[in-house]
Amino acid sequence: MTATDSLSVWLRVRREADWQHAPALQRVPADRDGFRCWCEGPVRRRDPFRAERLLSAHALALEDAARRTPLDFALLARWQREVLAVTEAPFRVSDAYAKAGRERYGLTSRTRADFDSCLREATEPDLPPAARAARAYLDVAFFHPFTDGNARSAMLTLVHVLAREDIVLPEVGPLQTTRYADDPAGAADLADLIGVLNRRRNRSKTTTASSERQGSARTACDLRSGIL
Repeated sequence: MTATDSLSVWLRVRREADWQHAPALQRVPADRDGFRCWCEGPVRRRDPFRAERLLSAHALALEDAARRTPLDFALLARWQREVLAVTEAPFRVSDAYAKAGRERYGLTSRTRADFDSCLREATEPDLPPAARAARAYLDVAFFHPFTDGNARSAMLTLVHVLAREDIVLPEVGPLQTTRYADDPAGAADLADLIGVLNRRRNRSKTTTASSERQGSARTACDLRSGIL
């Protein structure tokens, strides 16, 4: 397992990534909620219980976005209790590992406070929403706050940040690819990808309408989704 602290690497990359040039997003809801479609499609086929838990957490994340609830670890833990069907979802108490041990996320007395500080930046208007959503997603991925379910938590965080801006992506499958802590270009590319998915709204309308005419609304949800 690596001796490098990938969390420290990410915090450096976070400062260096080109967030300012993230694409502008359409600040209106999509007719097709890509997260729900992903849950109803490939996630439900794989594990119906997992799908229901994710949908419950998604509903909470949207409610919190509508209420403008401050984004912090406590809020993520509330969603995570739904995701994992547990009564407690505490912050990890030791170093965490991912990618077969190739990335190690260190733990210090400041880690949780640093995480909350980063999450608070997701609601500040100094960066485009695509950049803030991408950065918050990667913050969850590389702080790795939970012992399980961090990828799902990261996706819920991204959805929540965009929902605060009345933005709903019509698909989320393409977002689900491996991300590395030491990749500033990849971090900026995630923001660009959010922009690409946002611009697919018109195409997704056509796809959904066609599917409804064929009487297969659930199939429409499956079209481009992946497994998280």
